[in-house]
Amino acid sequence: MFSNFYIQQRIKKMQLMREEGLNPYSNDAQRTISNNDFLQKYAHLTAQDSTHTDSQSTESAPKESIVGRVRFIRLMGKACFIKIQDESGILQAYVSKNDIGEDFAYIKKILEVGDIINISGYAFVTKTGELSIHALSFKILSKSIVPLPEKFHGLSDIELRYRQRYVDLIVNEDVRETFKLRSKIISCVRQFFEKKGFLEVETPMLHPIPGGANARPFITHHNALDVERYLRIAPELYLKRLIVGGFEAIFELNRNFRNEGMDHSHNPEFSMIEFYWAYKTYEDLITLTQELFTYLLEKLNLPQILEHNDTHIDFTKWHILSYKEALETIGGLEKNVIEDKALLLKTLQERHIKVDSSFSYGKLLGEAFDEFVEHKLINPTFITQYPIDISPLARRNDENPDIADRFELFIGGKEIANGFSELNDPLDQLERFKEQVKAKDAGDEEAQYMDEDYVWALAHGMPPTAGEGIGIDRLVMLLSNVKSIKDVILFPALKPSKTNFDIMPSDNATQTDQTNKEKQ
Repeated sequence: MFSNFYIQQRIKKMQLMREEGLNPYSNDAQRTISNNDFLQKYAHLTAQDSTHTDSQSTESAPKESIVGRVRFIRLMGKACFIKIQDESGILQAYVSKNDIGEDFAYIKKILEVGDIINISGYAFVTKTGELSIHALSFKILSKSIVPLPEKFHGLSDIELRYRQRYVDLIVNEDVRETFKLRSKIISCVRQFFEKKGFLEVETPMLHPIPGGANARPFITHHNALDVERYLRIAPELYLKRLIVGGFEAIFELNRNFRNEGMDHSHNPEFSMIEFYWAYKTYEDLITLTQELFTYLLEKLNLPQILEHNDTHIDFTKWHILSYKEALETIGGLEKNVIEDKALLLKTLQERHIKVDSSFSYGKLLGEAFDEFVEHKLINPTFITQYPIDISPLARRNDENPDIADRFELFIGGKEIANGFSELNDPLDQLERFKEQVKAKDAGDEEAQYMDEDYVWALAHGMPPTAGEGIGIDRLVMLLSNVKSIKDVILFPALKPSKTNFDIMPSDNATQTDQTNKEKQ
């Protein structure tokens, strides 16, 4: 590590600082204002009000101190311009030997793109009309010994961007903006539910029994108890225990872990919000979910028609379709095929979908839905009346016991939310767990485990309740017009890589700082 020629050159400059009594990693930053606040505070200045001349009196000008990372250096003999980036944006600094004296030598000998510096001075407007800070003092706070990617090409290697997110955030402003938007979305979601009277709670992430979803869990070991534990695949069963305990409206913004495949919309570690509402039904949740999206679009200043993945999503057009209706009208399957298990199985096999006779009727319907319907649901669509055998925690419909009082919300061809009226009959729940155990014993790794404590909790009486989960990562993808879940997770899961840290994204590009100096 650190054997690269350009890194070695920077290390020598860092050592030169130490030899001259300067700390290359000092901890005495002085800051009075952010770059963006500086630009707003002094936006009223004009070139006539504040021109750059050596004879100008600066005693009456307000003094400010900024900090940030050097993104560009342009040397002009005894003066230079430096672009400095902090979290709020980029500000230009003008630095002259006449103002900072001997410290100017360090700009020529030591300062490079990537270094973090502290500049104090006053606001002025350059002859080209750019509001800048005229430096009266200059200091290097943190020496960067690894060059940044070349300015005009950025960090273009997609996998390297994910592995070295810190570099990605430095050089790609749009990436920082995406994660700022993610934070705003989560904040707005929390505000929405708090305003609706929901209480935020926290439940365990280490479970003795994985439950609340059909998924393969991660397994770990608790040394003190000498027992196996599972990373949470969903908080559902613990949240419903709280409903049994007397809470009537609760939510949890949670992290979940599922030991499954990865693609552009799945990461093994992901974020969700789950909320439970006593004395309500899944129809109430449909209304609440529409209200949530209206709230988000308004608070985030987003239009009713969003661009996403080369299409447009119209939030003025909400649809509700039953499961079988969607298979027929959107999926293109004939009604007699949908209603007949044997014919459905044959049809799916003829279309080379991996199914077999061991699949339940509901699971065959689910495979057909995934294949023929889901990707076509662009505008917000609630799919209702799910098969009961793929809804092990949902309440049976009173009129048709083969379907669940359940919905899923699809937007942009992806599932965004899953909600249902909760099953609160302990005996029914016990039998459904038994069916899940049979499926697991038959080889279904995603089938749920028996959770006797949860059944025991239900036996104490849970009020009629509606519950829903919304994927935060997919919600952010939707609202930020991003195609891959890796672009909305700061540190997504990746395959192991033997990274050679001495190889720069482009070794020719590592001379950016020197080139910027010399070409002027």
